[in-house]
Amino acid sequence: MLLPEIHSAYLFSIDHYGVVPLAGLTYWSGVWATVILLMALAVTPAATIFRWPALIDVRRMIGVTALVYTIAHMIIYFAFRRWDFAIIANDMMTRLTLIVATVSTIGLIALGATSVDAAVRVMGARNWQRLHTANYVISGLAILHVVLARGTYAEQYMLTGIFFWLMVWRMLARYGLGANAKALALLAVASCLVAAFLEAGFLWSRRGFDVLSTLGYNFTLAILDAGYPPAWQVLAFGLLVALGAAGREALRLKAPSFEARQAG
Repeated sequence: MLLPEIHSAYLFSIDHYGVVPLAGLTYWSGVWATVILLMALAVTPAATIFRWPALIDVRRMIGVTALVYTIAHMIIYFAFRRWDFAIIANDMMTRLTLIVATVSTIGLIALGATSVDAAVRVMGARNWQRLHTANYVISGLAILHVVLARGTYAEQYMLTGIFFWLMVWRMLARYGLGANAKALALLAVASCLVAAFLEAGFLWSRRGFDVLSTLGYNFTLAILDAGYPPAWQVLAFGLLVALGAAGREALRLKAPSFEARQAG
């Protein structure tokens, strides 16, 4: 949870963010806040797929950390705008990406304020659960904020592909396929395609690049000589999870006594 902060502070200290360091720091603080928010959503799939129920204990900590990073992101943005609240207010009312970000942040603050045990007792477990189900919408708005940001960045497509994976996984889990390796492998491919088509669509709409050329370039092995496209990163993430699920299932079938000892 502290690694992004330490990493960003180090890059800032060596002038890695260029001539306008607050601009780069604003962008990356938002990216890291979104990454940690997605990590909170990933706790349930990880606990289910790898049969690690104790992981649920850290979900609240991750969610609160996401709120802290979000507030830090806002403060850095205010500093980037030189604390000119007239400009900030105008941006928040006229730029769709900031309207979405404001709604998402308000929702995240509400979840953070009610994350303590006392809130559960006051609200009642059912009402508390209903409120915190809004985390899916809040996370979706955070992703939309990233997608609508000016420019085209690899993180936009990668985070969207992973968010798609996390949401569709919950649909699979409802049908008892949350730990099925084949279903997870198909989900990995689908999430990869979402990231690839989003990138192709954005590069076409914002830069005029040909959609088919972008897709063709993304799905050739030659591109790996230049780097790892977002679609490939999402695919790697999904396939690693599917392999982990397959290995966990094989272990369960071959050594049920080991599973029993682990549960104990």
